[in-house]
Amino acid sequence: MILVTGGTGLVGAHLLLQLTESSTMPVRALYRTDAGKAKTRNLFTHYDKEALFEKISWAQGDITDIPSLEEAFAGVTYVYHCAALISYDPADEELLRKVNIEGTANVVNLALAYGCLKLCHVSSVAALGDLKEGETIITEETEWNPEVKHSDYGISKHGAEMEVWRGLQEGLQTVMVNPALIFGYGFWNQGSSTIFKAIHEGHYFYTKGNCGAIAAEDVATVMIQLMQSGISGEKYTLLADHMPIKELFDTIADGMGKRRPPVKASRLMTSVAWRIDWLISKLLRRKRVITRFVARVSHNKTYYSTEKINSTLQLKFKEPKAYIKELSAQYAKAKNKV
Repeated sequence: MILVTGGTGLVGAHLLLQLTESSTMPVRALYRTDAGKAKTRNLFTHYDKEALFEKISWAQGDITDIPSLEEAFAGVTYVYHCAALISYDPADEELLRKVNIEGTANVVNLALAYGCLKLCHVSSVAALGDLKEGETIITEETEWNPEVKHSDYGISKHGAEMEVWRGLQEGLQTVMVNPALIFGYGFWNQGSSTIFKAIHEGHYFYTKGNCGAIAAEDVATVMIQLMQSGISGEKYTLLADHMPIKELFDTIADGMGKRRPPVKASRLMTSVAWRIDWLISKLLRRKRVITRFVARVSHNKTYYSTEKINSTLQLKFKEPKAYIKELSAQYAKAKNKV
């Protein structure tokens, strides 16, 4: 049996869609709430695959709750670990460590205890290493420098990777993927999809940084192929292409028929913005919208190498600009129905 943690998230749901279409093995998915499960059902409905949704065996549980995991792992041989917390709010530091590090340790420990054959872990480019002087492209071999300022999210995903490598040393076959920004249908209020919401509501600014982008479908395809291969003990950076942030925002705006963000935000402007946001979050007791880390990296032009995954699987990923423009139109259509 296959177990998918995070089956109610963007990657996990697209993974479940592909697994139920192609796998001959039964598929079980971990979920926490019925509302989360409903979001995955909506994805299947969107693609007219509701019959496939009924093939999934759902297990209610949480990766931080070992007793619930023990029930989910019964009879499992292959594990796709997609569950994680994504947040760049410093207030979530403790929760990030609990979910991403402790939760991954629990998954690894249960996989070892139940004799699972292989585990695929979804990490992030945030957990990749740091460039040294003279280097220009980050690869899977770039070393993590603990002296460099990282986000709490990046630190938690790096810690999660250490737990996966521990599992490898203890006899569990593992593969790992490190995606850049992941885009996909649905799940509009979480992860990178919140960018659609911001542009739809008239987001006014852009910066001169860049980002990597990849479709959720492509991430799922890579994971399945890596799990079906004899590869173990390897990690792979995943992105279809790099995009300037201005191009990303303009593409989303064009797909929605909205105004393109007109103002280029300087480093000074974003520096002021995160401080104002911090003050407002304290006064109104709300989550942060822009943090110091986000303000800083929005100006960065970081490039990641995809040579390793390209030479391993020779897959053709969806072209980000056309794909994101199509998703933007779908987002606007969904909003108009509300």
